[in-house]
Amino acid sequence: MSEEKEKEGYFTEPEKAEVENSASVTKCPACGANMVFRSETGKLYCEHCGTEKEIVSKNSEELYFERLLSEDKAWSQESHIFRCENCGAMEVLDKNEIAKACPFCGTTNIVATQELPGIRPNAVVPFKLEKKEAGKRVKEWIRKRIFAPQKFRKSAKPEEIKGVYTPAFSFDTKTESDYFAVLGKYYYRTRRVNGRTVRERYIRYFNVSGHYSSFFDDVLIQASGRITQKSLDKLQPFNTNQSLQYSKEYLSGFTASLNEKSGLECWEEAKKVIDSRLQAAILAGYSYDVVSSFRISTSCSDITFKYLLLPVYVGHCNWHKKLYNFFVNGFNGKVTGKAPVSPLKVGILVVLGIAVIVGLYFLFR
Repeated sequence: MSEEKEKEGYFTEPEKAEVENSASVTKCPACGANMVFRSETGKLYCEHCGTEKEIVSKNSEELYFERLLSEDKAWSQESHIFRCENCGAMEVLDKNEIAKACPFCGTTNIVATQELPGIRPNAVVPFKLEKKEAGKRVKEWIRKRIFAPQKFRKSAKPEEIKGVYTPAFSFDTKTESDYFAVLGKYYYRTRRVNGRTVRERYIRYFNVSGHYSSFFDDVLIQASGRITQKSLDKLQPFNTNQSLQYSKEYLSGFTASLNEKSGLECWEEAKKVIDSRLQAAILAGYSYDVVSSFRISTSCSDITFKYLLLPVYVGHCNWHKKLYNFFVNGFNGKVTGKAPVSPLKVGILVVLGIAVIVGLYFLFR
């Protein structure tokens, strides 16, 4: 089967049958049991007899932007979807696997749905961090939530963490930008008011404009609704430049979240990120105190992308009937998430803050 056809998603009938047959879980060559991907070794592992097997893969390639214009290429030859009826999470599993519990809320109320639509991933960042280490990172993260209730700290169960590949698009592009901005610098004057010397602040505005060239590498946009872009940014980096060509073996023993945004939708978000970074880079070249206005016109060229699966351990705990998720980067171990806030602890902090302000007022008045 031609590699190019596989990347494009087009198959003849014999080739399609080949893909469907290869979609079964990898069997152990020694005992015939199902093998799983072991993050600490990067190999397939048989939990029954301990046999290991190398995964033959190579670095992933950038794809030309034009491929995003036809996203009807099926991934269903290899996978199907299970939906959690409690929280709505959609998990992508191998054809021969079924979901036992939702990684986002822990419920076992999981039902099979339609086969998976959309394009097949072309890149994957495999798990490097083992589950046990991810649990340790979560415990450390929980201990640092100083405003969380003490009982919540004790109730989190990192042993319930599950490995989930989350879908994302990364974009490379060259940019050419023309910009115009009105910036301001503070200056001060002193004058006498009612016998007192008063220092007043003013702003002197000036115009700047110019042309700015840049290149953006791997602007990463989350394609799943289960993990927000803000959370993904906190978990970075994922070392996407060293991502490997997608192979279903990396998903053995894990699941993958369904992409809820198309590649074109992700590109529109990427352009906003690019504009924001361009503005910051351009303004860094000027000395100013305020930005009155900023206009930029940017053209992008040589756009390429990867459709990636990123390794994330997902954990959850419930507090007062509310669900709190935490996430661990399965590559570098960074942790992020949400935790409840203790009103008592916040109240004490507010009272102390007010006391400090009042004390400073009487000290320096």
